[in-house]
Amino acid sequence: MSTFMELGLNKNIIKALTDLGYENPTEIQSKAIPQVLNSREDLKAFAQTGTGKTAAFSLPILEQIETNNKDTQAIILSPTRELAIQIAKNIEEFSSHLENFRVTAVYGGSNIDEQIRKLKRGSHIVVGTPGRTVDLIKRKQLKLSNVKWLVLDEADEMLNMGFKDELDKVLAVTPEEKQTLLFSATFPKEVERIARNYMHNPVEINAGKKNIGADQVSHQYYVVSERNRYAALKRIADVNTDIYGIIFCRTRRETQEVADKLIKDGYSADSLHGDLSQAQRDSVMGKFRKKHLQLLVATDVAARGLDVTDLTHVINHKLPDQIESYTHRSGRTGRAGKEGISIAIVTSREKGKLRPIERLIGKKFVSTPIPTGKEICQNQLLKLIDKVQDINVNETEIADFLPSIYEKLMDLDREELIKRFVSLEFNTFLTYYQNAPDLNDSEHMRNSDSRGKRRDDENMSRFFINIGRKDKLNPARLIGLINEQRIAKNIEIGQIEILDTFSFFELDKNYTDETIATFKENDVDFEGRSVNVEITEKKRSGRRSGGRRDYKGGDRKRSNDRKPKGDFSNFGRKRSRKDSNSGAPNNFSKRRRSR
Repeated sequence: MSTFMELGLNKNIIKALTDLGYENPTEIQSKAIPQVLNSREDLKAFAQTGTGKTAAFSLPILEQIETNNKDTQAIILSPTRELAIQIAKNIEEFSSHLENFRVTAVYGGSNIDEQIRKLKRGSHIVVGTPGRTVDLIKRKQLKLSNVKWLVLDEADEMLNMGFKDELDKVLAVTPEEKQTLLFSATFPKEVERIARNYMHNPVEINAGKKNIGADQVSHQYYVVSERNRYAALKRIADVNTDIYGIIFCRTRRETQEVADKLIKDGYSADSLHGDLSQAQRDSVMGKFRKKHLQLLVATDVAARGLDVTDLTHVINHKLPDQIESYTHRSGRTGRAGKEGISIAIVTSREKGKLRPIERLIGKKFVSTPIPTGKEICQNQLLKLIDKVQDINVNETEIADFLPSIYEKLMDLDREELIKRFVSLEFNTFLTYYQNAPDLNDSEHMRNSDSRGKRRDDENMSRFFINIGRKDKLNPARLIGLINEQRIAKNIEIGQIEILDTFSFFELDKNYTDETIATFKENDVDFEGRSVNVEITEKKRSGRRSGGRRDYKGGDRKRSNDRKPKGDFSNFGRKRSRKDSNSGAPNNFSKRRRSR
């Protein structure tokens, strides 16, 4: 095994690494550091999340920085401000014994004047988000004409977030002879596109296989109905008594809704998403790192740069839209050699999305039943007993109180005392899960024929909408149109069928009346055409629609592309809906961990 000194780093950098507890380089560091030190060739480097990519590109740059030259010599671009802040912090730590060295992080949501003042004092390395970097270039406050290194960290995510134009503008003001370094945990097509557009015959190195999940992470999935998704999430949290994890959601709105529910139900949780101010985000991340929070509900983008090494769980409240993002999510646990669990909560309609993820990570998901109330109570009770066994008894402080306590309890034998103690601490929790229903969704088993094809879902209503392919409608745009109407929170969308001049979609039958009324009241317009939505009869069993929620298919042409006859009689009476698992008991669900 090599050492940092053998890689060619100077004693001041090694001293800083020793102070930080670094002993030996990781695989990606062992491969990347000598390459950057000894070559001017562009580099593509791929390694799993949590393997030390920041040190892999920053240490060799620090080794070659000319501290007597105040020019910016390296620009590091990252997709999020959290990641930019984290990279800059790491570089500050690595350079703690380098005299006259300066690094500056520039990102939106923070005072630009303060960032400009730091740049004017001179910054050898600038770490920035694409948007703020371009802004400072336009203001002529950030000069990159003398940079020797351009680092693209999480470059695939920058393209996903729509930063291609910003990347082009940054590259336009950098010299041709610079060395471009691209580091990523995944290898989607976007990364190849970046390499072709921004790099010259790059060398490629890999630490492990591309896109493969960490060996220490196991992958589980739970099948639920949409209406029980949140209730299942709570049970997963309750059955894992020492849980310390991130719950990933797809949108900011979903993130905030889930966090609000958890907080209301007494869980030690908070949210992290783009609608928060920088001060709010810093506060939440600080509490989570210090383990003052057990559960962090976050979007994919907001969680980038969150450097926590001992997460026990990552929970996918909903699977990401892009399968590569699953690797980033699951890579937040199982770090630094520790084991972790990545959980996916899916409906029966979403199970098919697990297969391409399995191919990507090279592992199988394990089907896991949602815990029953009895299982949860057993785990929580045993955890309580473990705490009693491990409690530190302060004999001196309690000595004065013991005689009166013994006197009050003298009539209780050992067994009775234990029963009363457990009941005092546990009655609320037992009551909450008493007669708790089975949340496992077995409907997909009963609704599937011998060939595995799903039959019609009787819990869904089918709607006609008077727009189609000729109106530039596709499944994704139709889902967006439905969500914009805010018919209900987390409403389940079923099959979608896009035809030339009209389309069909399915929604939860409980919201039939609301759907019709909402589209009518909102006077919806799409591509300049007034939208009309009507209830229509269900398709016969065995006929498959051309489009689904997962966007597969959807554009199958038919010769009889005309509006079918509808059945509008007595459809969609409102039914009361009650989540039997709402309102977890505060005294047991709010479990803070002291470490």
